[in-house]
Amino acid sequence: MKILLPMVIGVLFASGTYLILQKNILKLVLGFSLLGHAANVILITSGWIGDGQVPILGGDARVPFVDPIPQALVLTAIVIGFAATAFLLVLALRVYRDFHTSNIDEVRGSRG
Repeated sequence: MKILLPMVIGVLFASGTYLILQKNILKLVLGFSLLGHAANVILITSGWIGDGQVPILGGDARVPFVDPIPQALVLTAIVIGFAATAFLLVLALRVYRDFHTSNIDEVRGSRG
């Protein structure tokens, strides 16, 4: 488990970066979404303790508690990321309707 999470984070960041560098607008939106998910996984792993207890239930004081703050931050980030992705998809749809293409270079060339 200690090796799996950094590998997942690395794959998400690498895939998101690769998709952001593409010329298709939908791939760009998907890349931003993957980068957001990678950031969420980093936040979750920052508050993870292997054998930690839930802080609400109490229990043995010798066993460490899991930090609930990163979980709350990730929950908020998921909602904000969903809204940003929806907004980017609406912008991509508008660009496609106006220019009849999803290629960024063709959109840039038609305005200039």
